[in-house]
Amino acid sequence: MNVLVIGANGQIGRQLVMLLQQEGKHKVTAMVRKQEQEEELQAKGIETVLANLEDRVEVLAEAMQGSDAVVFAAGSGGSTGLDKTLLIDLDGAVKTMEAAEKAGVKRYVIVSAMQAHNRDNWSEEIKPYYAAKHYADRMLESTGLDYTIVRPGGLVNEPGTGKIAAQENLAPGSIPREDVAAVIAALLEDRNTYRRAFDLTSGDTPIADKFRG
Repeated sequence: MNVLVIGANGQIGRQLVMLLQQEGKHKVTAMVRKQEQEEELQAKGIETVLANLEDRVEVLAEAMQGSDAVVFAAGSGGSTGLDKTLLIDLDGAVKTMEAAEKAGVKRYVIVSAMQAHNRDNWSEEIKPYYAAKHYADRMLESTGLDYTIVRPGGLVNEPGTGKIAAQENLAPGSIPREDVAAVIAALLEDRNTYRRAFDLTSGDTPIADKFRG
């Protein structure tokens, strides 16, 4: 499977790209928006494509040509304003869905946020971020794509444990970014996850037991 990772310079995206390259099961292409990011990844032997989520849908569709799956792991980041939250986490995500359909890519995985589907559980401090994730996810659910919506809890930069909890609704919790990347890699070909969404935290279930590609 040819996998395009959008947001490949982000913390989850970069770990996913490196994991897919190491596993060798899929061919991975990293989508980044800056030439220096592209050069850094290419120096590690990773194929890249240069595109920006504020580009037109047609440009993003061209970047997806030849892909079998798209992973949206991009985000505006905590240091940007609400304008970028809207343009990247919502409109950027939706444009990649439109681009995937235009490019004939069926498999689409998005990294959302824990309980983004449940307004009652949104954090007041970052409510606009949750709103962006909520409506991006709803738009994805309205497409004909074979989507999976992964809603991780609090993200930490600790070594992965390889053990998770994954279901429609979970109590608040955290998870290493390394484990989120491993979950995405594991479910890419798992048809049981098609057109499904779930919360994700650290837990007791080995990733390999939960997802079987």
